Amino acid sequence: MGRMAVIRTQRGFDRLVNFSDAVVAIAITLLILPLVDASPEVVKEGIGPYFNDNFWQLLAFAISFVVIARLWMVHHEVFDWIDGYTNGLLWLNILWLAAIVFMPFTANVLSDSPNGQPDVYALYVGNLLLATLTMQVMELVIVRTPGLLLPEAAGQADLLRGWTFVILMAVALALAVLFPHVGMFWLLILFLSKPLHILLTRLFRSKASAGA
Repeated sequence: MGRMAVIRTQRGFDRLVNFSDAVVAIAITLLILPLVDASPEVVKEGIGPYFNDNFWQLLAFAISFVVIARLWMVHHEVFDWIDGYTNGLLWLNILWLAAIVFMPFTANVLSDSPNGQPDVYALYVGNLLLATLTMQVMELVIVRTPGLLLPEAAGQADLLRGWTFVILMAVALALAVLFPHVGMFWLLILFLSKPLHILLTRLFRSKASAGA
């Protein structure tokens, strides 16, 4: 990673960021299209019965929207740490965008499938894990590539926070496949990311102190 050449052209960097923002905006907008198409059904059935009959579809939309929004916020924060890029970072960003673009499809598969389908959960949560893991690898490349991270951003990088989220997402994937009757509610364990991050930070600090 340290041997990657850092490309610093303002036009190239702006294009990378603007393209990423546009792709994320399109992907997050596509999530609502199945619900827009269902508006005649809402008028026919009424809002209450529609929400009751389409709970999983609405839940898939809500989860996907929140996850994409969070991933974009992390992307926005991380790319504020730099003013250049490497070819490796560029391709990782494309992989991350591919995972984002795939989310409307996996969300639709989830909402249209019967409950308790482990393969469907594997597809959906696996997609979320790919996007989360790719974002974390981008952070790692940025931190480990000399000259890429801006000096004023050096104290903001916290790789452990990102790995905590990756670990919890992987656990949610395993649990959703092994115990599919709980369904997407396994994703609620992601709310443990902050306390787990605090715990791991204290653990690593105590080990570092003991080693010193």
